[in-house]
Amino acid sequence: MDLVSIVTINYNQPEITRQFLDACRSLTYPDLEIIVVDNASRERLSDLIDIRAYPNAKIVRSETNLGFTGGNNLGMEHASGSYYFIVNNDTEPQGNLIETLLEPFAKDPSIGVTCPKIKFFDQPDTVQYAGYNPMNLYTGTATPVGLYEKDGPQFDTPGFTHFAHGCAMLVKKEVVEKVGRFAERFFLYYEELDWSQRILDGGFKIWYQPSALILHKESVSVGPNNPLKTYYLTRNRILYMRRHGSAGQQAFFFLFFLIGVLPKHLLTYVLTGRFAHAKAFLRGAWWNLTSPSTSPV
Repeated sequence: MDLVSIVTINYNQPEITRQFLDACRSLTYPDLEIIVVDNASRERLSDLIDIRAYPNAKIVRSETNLGFTGGNNLGMEHASGSYYFIVNNDTEPQGNLIETLLEPFAKDPSIGVTCPKIKFFDQPDTVQYAGYNPMNLYTGTATPVGLYEKDGPQFDTPGFTHFAHGCAMLVKKEVVEKVGRFAERFFLYYEELDWSQRILDGGFKIWYQPSALILHKESVSVGPNNPLKTYYLTRNRILYMRRHGSAGQQAFFFLFFLIGVLPKHLLTYVLTGRFAHAKAFLRGAWWNLTSPSTSPV
């Protein structure tokens, strides 16, 4: 039986992380380890949670905030499993989730990643992720299938999907050995889209497994209306296009961004008094004028 390493990040959320660890007790897969990356939290997680209460878990402390990308990379570095389950700490894994996510790998060796159906914790009949639509390489946008829709049989068909969701994804170790880990320059947002594209380019499939289910509390770390989110979404949308768009697609995208996206967003932020968001949006765009797109991976 293959060891599965659960990798999750704590950032100033000891109670949320405790709830996550408690939920993991109900997982039925027998060969698990849990790596909790304490990502430069103000108070050390080891002082707030008795990790001895969770025999298969350990805390890896980083004194620097590595973001979602670097935090998960650090967790994978300390993991021993044949599979890495990258999962947000604001989720509640339960039951046979791991076994169900493992099933497609045995049927098709070209599958490199499996993802569960993700629904909102406070609206458990509402879908957040049932696979991903293709990236529009002219506008730099991609949306999860079923986002904010009521769950139903239309979301119960397993199969290939274009992107994994960073909230919950089971990754074969072989994938990481071939294509590398998350690109740390993304730090936060668009990182799973970039990684997914590199995984596909590496010859692996990403598989949506709807019989596996996880509930997500969403935006606990950053908050749903934080200028930091605006900054990284803007910055990394452009960065993704710089890394994966063709010359023609990039030319169209930059024109579209300058003529359509930039004035629309700035006007909206100013008219609604969200000046911090306007500043964050401009900073995110400007970053791409001064930073290379390819290094570090």
